[in-house]
Amino acid sequence: MVNTPVAMPSTDSTATVPDAAASVAGEIGLVEPHDFHHRAPFTFDSGQTLPGFTLRYETYGQLNAAGDNTVVICHALSGDHHCAGMHPGDRKPGWWNNLIGPGKAVDTRRFFVVCANVLGGCVGSTGPSSVNPETGRTYGVSFPFVTIRDMVRSQKLLLDHLGVKSLYAAIGGSMGGMQVLQWGIEFPTYTRRMLAMATTARESAQAIGFNVVGRQAIMQDPSWNRGDYPKDGGPRVGLTIARMMAHITYLSDTSMDRKFGRKQAEVASTDATTLGLKRFAVESYLDHQGKSFINRFDANSYVYITHALDSFDLADEHGSLESAFKDVQAETLIIGFTSDWLFPPDQNRAIALALLRAGKRASYAELSMDLGHDSFLLESPQLYDLVRGFLERAQPYVFDFAI
Repeated sequence: MVNTPVAMPSTDSTATVPDAAASVAGEIGLVEPHDFHHRAPFTFDSGQTLPGFTLRYETYGQLNAAGDNTVVICHALSGDHHCAGMHPGDRKPGWWNNLIGPGKAVDTRRFFVVCANVLGGCVGSTGPSSVNPETGRTYGVSFPFVTIRDMVRSQKLLLDHLGVKSLYAAIGGSMGGMQVLQWGIEFPTYTRRMLAMATTARESAQAIGFNVVGRQAIMQDPSWNRGDYPKDGGPRVGLTIARMMAHITYLSDTSMDRKFGRKQAEVASTDATTLGLKRFAVESYLDHQGKSFINRFDANSYVYITHALDSFDLADEHGSLESAFKDVQAETLIIGFTSDWLFPPDQNRAIALALLRAGKRASYAELSMDLGHDSFLLESPQLYDLVRGFLERAQPYVFDFAI
């Protein structure tokens, strides 16, 4: 049954109501971010405390009278709160706009959708690049180390502020999937459905290794200066290299070969020309990815968030993966992608199997796509059908199949 939307109080009225044309087209339309200021002390898993924090977030749709139709969207490492709709002047919509909107898989005519930039981030939420009120300088590496649990606990305070009484579903991919699992573990009676995709309960040594090299690229850049650098400066070369390398892990050999092969770039770089080297098309692409990333992401946030990814280990923390899920009450769907070699299908399948062994309602689906780890972000009618079916069915059921 579709819940009847009600207007939120003016102090919390954050959802953008689309015009009729946008609704017919299945688009949310123009949206704007909002800031939640938590003005009480917050203690991190590390034991360190902040006097308060800010989370930047967006909402779409309307909270119902019962406060139980909320879907929280959890973003990945390089994502942020802007997952759907358009900001004025944008050339492209939010990063999951193909999934969220009126009539889409996450239907904003039915659900109140919330997405926040994570604690420790750098797109409006409190993180290493924020100003420490006690010193008047940016926190830098004095910022507390952040964990996936810290991210989820801070988001729970935001949902309390918005009047959300229970969570209909938590959805996310990659690091967002880690947050989804943490929602079910940390708030078992509050979280009714979990949908995690392209994720893992703990990273492999290889995945950690890529993050270690990325952090070293940043910290070995002289401009990092032990984390103390000006807002418009810092280790731009190191962060560019870290992003270039990480981006390779988000793709697949097949997709990269199809797009680039061994084609040469149309315009050679200065260094290639000077040294007489070939300039490959994939080189130009990665260079663009790196340079665009440094204009929107903080190097210290990258160090902190990749450390949070590497530290996430549910089995080690709870004794076993089954023990980690012992209190979970949510129905769960885990989705893996065949070409994902960063968080491969067997790591996703292991989560579903552990939930089933713990006596929980869990399903696993595996999509055959050749786009790599980023498959969950790209156009996929099969994925949309899975998400829609999981969210909209009235009675849960368990399935285990490959598409």
